[in-house]
Formats: sequence, C-alpha cells, structure tokens
Amino acid sequence: MRRIGRAFAVAKVSGRAALVVFVEAGDPDLATTRRLLPALAESGADVLELGIPFSDPLADGPVIQRASERALASGTTLAAALALLAELRATGFAAPVVVFSYANPILAMGEAEFAQRAAEAGADGVLVTDLPPEEGRGFASILKSAKLDPVYLVAPTSPDERIRRAGSLSRGFLYVVSRAGITGTRAELPEGLSALVGRVRENVPRLPVAVGFGVSTSTQVRAVAAMADGVVVGSAVVTAMEEAVKDGRDPVEAGADLVRALAAATTKG
Repeated sequence: MRRIGRAFAVAKVSGRAALVVFVEAGDPDLATTRRLLPALAESGADVLELGIPFSDPLADGPVIQRASERALASGTTLAAALALLAELRATGFAAPVVVFSYANPILAMGEAEFAQRAAEAGADGVLVTDLPPEEGRGFASILKSAKLDPVYLVAPTSPDERIRRAGSLSRGFLYVVSRAGITGTRAELPEGLSALVGRVRENVPRLPVAVGFGVSTSTQVRAVAAMADGVVVGSAVVTAMEEAVKDGRDPVEAGADLVRALAAATTKG
C-alpha cells in the first residue's frame, strides 16, 4: 500500500477521518514552506497538498489567490517546489504529499518529465485542478507508470457517469468538492453534502472519499468527518499564516496550531 492509501487506512483504524491540509509552496517563501510541511505533519495532518503557484488560479478564492501571488513574487516555480520536496525527503520527512497544480505549469515542463521529476522528488500523488477526467486518461496513465496516485475532483454538479469516470482514474482518494464555486472559508456547510458523499460512495466504493472547499472550523471538520473518510482544509490554514505574518508572528507556528485544533476534531462518533 502506498503512503496516501496507508494514511487513510491508519485513520480509519483509529476511528477518525484523515486530515488533508493544503498549503501553497513558497508562501511567503520556500524557506517557510520547508519548515511548514514537517510542522503540519507533526501537528496532525495525515496528507499534505503542496500547491503550485499559478498566475490564473480560476478555482481558488481570494485567500489562495493572494498566497499564489506571494509565492510567485518570491520566485517559486514548479521545479523549485519539487526540489524543496526532494530536500525534505532526504531529511527523513515521510508524510504523504499530493502535488496540487493547474495544468499549465505541468504542460510547460512536459507531462512525462513532470511525472519523473515528481516521483524522484518523493511526491505521492498529483491533483490537477483544471484537468477533467474526460481528458485525463492519458495523464493518469503517465502518473501511474511513475508510481504516482492521480487524484481527481468531483462536484455536486457531477453526474454519476462522471463520478465513476473520475473514480476509475483516481488512486489514493477521490476529492469531493463540497459546493459549486471557488475555494474559501464558509460559515456553514452546504445542504445536501451528506447525500452527495453517499452518491459518490455508491458510484466509487473502492476509494476513500475526502471532502474539501469551504471546510475551515473544528465544528465543520467534525461534521464532515462523520460522513467522509477525509477532510480537506486549505484556506483557513493559509489565512492563519497570512494573519501571523501581518502581526509579526511565526506563520509556521500559526498554521501548526490551527492544524492541531482541526486534527482533534476528526474523530468519528
């Protein structure tokens, strides 16, 4: 079993949902990211999503857009993010990492070249936000050949056929977008989320289901953990770090403190 699958399996045996945490590589700089990833893993993140900054992040709300702008301003590239991951792996860092990117940076590097370099760097999975499953079969095959887990997104608007197609291409877990729209914190979870998770499970029974977009508080994490195998949190962690920098505090400590609180809410029942 690969690292992502093992993380979900361990969480299940422990009676909790896996906590998947998104961070933007290079926000506010790569030196911070180098400290951040191990700190979040130690604080309870089961899987880490390493976001690749992109100039036109269409699926992301203002919080992650600002993070992407800061990362680009610091000179962060896809190649630099992979080099950072390789450095961390060389130190013994063992948490599962999903490279979270838009298609353009990967296409610019070349799909096969990217897969080889990501695997060599120690990545475990890849999620391409704007690559639909209908167009993703070839890239999924490239990733699988490199022993990387492709992770695809499904949404409330996804018909059953698309859910099954995304599930057939995915490994590790299937990412369920909780609501239509962009990323960002929300006051409440959407109505019908439990039914959506149930529909995804019926169509893709072989994979763990993780829910993200709009999950930001311990109360929301607890609610999602009761219905899904994993909970994805991103904007809330990025916001905590952003506010820490503004206040002159350590963003790594701020992110780790929030993840520690969220991890405590993942226990089922």
